[in-house]
Amino acid sequence: MLTIDKTRPVGPAGRISRVETLTLGTAWRDFSYVRVHTDAGLTGVGEITHPYRARETCQLAEAMAGRHLVGADPFDVEEIWLRMYQGDYLRGGDIGGIVVSGVDQALYDLMGKALGVPAYRLTGGACRDRVRVYANGWYTGEREPETFAERAVATVAKGYTALKFDPFGAGLGELSRTELRRSVDIVAAVRAAVGPGIELFVEGHARFAMHTAARLVRELEPFDLGWFEEPLPWTHIERYAELRARATMPISGGEHFHNRYEYARLFATNAVDIIQPDLSMAGGFTEVRKLAAIADQHAMVVAPHNSNSPLCTTASVHAVLGMPNFKILETFDGLLEDYVFDAVRGALPVVDGHIALPTAPGLGIDLVDEVFAEHPPSHGFWNMFAEGWEKRDRR
Repeated sequence: MLTIDKTRPVGPAGRISRVETLTLGTAWRDFSYVRVHTDAGLTGVGEITHPYRARETCQLAEAMAGRHLVGADPFDVEEIWLRMYQGDYLRGGDIGGIVVSGVDQALYDLMGKALGVPAYRLTGGACRDRVRVYANGWYTGEREPETFAERAVATVAKGYTALKFDPFGAGLGELSRTELRRSVDIVAAVRAAVGPGIELFVEGHARFAMHTAARLVRELEPFDLGWFEEPLPWTHIERYAELRARATMPISGGEHFHNRYEYARLFATNAVDIIQPDLSMAGGFTEVRKLAAIADQHAMVVAPHNSNSPLCTTASVHAVLGMPNFKILETFDGLLEDYVFDAVRGALPVVDGHIALPTAPGLGIDLVDEVFAEHPPSHGFWNMFAEGWEKRDRR
């Protein structure tokens, strides 16, 4: 099972013949992709974006191609997933998890194109006619209540019915009394500005000590949050259930985990109400469907993390259409330059806070090399625990 069997009959996509990677530079982050070719003349694409390690992720994808992909049938997705994970000794970790995830997306793209159907037809079909999304990244700028409020109103005016934001600045472990009040005032200002009909999600970025997180769930209670995301570091996963017992709002998390094995402790401890697997980190279509099923066993819902490009947004739409316990999908698409959409031609647009049912075969996306050539990666970095990070100035 861990070697490629070229004597087995091949499916309608042919065999994988070549794998390449591309990276696009943007002000937000460098977006990386894998493009998988077959000897039947088809190409499939997937996203392998890492916030800071684009070179390493692309290098691993290209190296794994020779070990596990070239000569394989794209329809053998379960075997290819296992071959990449087990055969390459990937015992977790972000770079390997991202590569497996992006390759898996490309395989579903290839299968859909070979059969002439959208990828979601291969992942459970559709439980809904469109996918609701929420906006993130909209608050880029000064960390002041008035600024957050103004930008929240502008984002809602674009049709979004849900917003997520991190009001905590460079806080880590604890917050000073001044910073605590400032953070709570930001949340209060946003709630007052958008009214009670807009769903608000507060991001904790896995940064607080238990006593600070417990104080925050009390302080944030009046603002009727849709969830408080990752208030504790995952090194203290056993304390999540204790915090949930104190909170009146749902607790969410899980974006940092790369497969069902890493998720095992989250499920075993009932750490959250809402899991947030990322299609470009948690194992692609093949693995995220399994995570959704396990979440359903635990009466949890799924709200996928997605701080990636419109390609991952589109792939995530295909993934969640067939999830009965899907809640809402994250998107940063409103933050991005127009040329990003030129580079990933065919990405599904956000209209009035929703994304419509896909119709094109596969993922329906082509990578346009000329745009990538015009916007090379910068390999920049911004530190989420440094003062002013919310300006997202990568220098």
